Amino acid sequence: MSVLEAKSLTEPEEVRQFPHGHVDLVTVGDTTVGKAEFEPGWKWSNDVKPIAGTDSCQSFHTGYVLSGRMHVVMDDGSEADAGPGDAVMIEPGHDAWIVGNEPCVMVDFTGLRDYAKR
Repeated sequence: MSVLEAKSLTEPEEVRQFPHGHVDLVTVGDTTVGKAEFEPGWKWSNDVKPIAGTDSCQSFHTGYVLSGRMHVVMDDGSEADAGPGDAVMIEPGHDAWIVGNEPCVMVDFTGLRDYAKR
């Protein structure tokens, strides 16, 4: 039997709010897909760390940046920026923050199942 499941991120099943941002979530099959919006001033270690309770983000992110820019620093010190049109893979063990005055909007296919979950 073939299965086709489609859900709209414009009508999320769940919204998780945190300072300077939110994630809109849908689950298709076994995958939680989310559209995240991070406002200028957002920084993981300030805005999500208190929710996660870990020293750095332990989510594995695979996504696509729609708009804005994000700077990511891995626990080992390596770092990079991601911006509009970039496909990204970010392994666990990182901090991140928004660069500039534009919100960063990205779709994440792997890292939001438990992200900022209270």
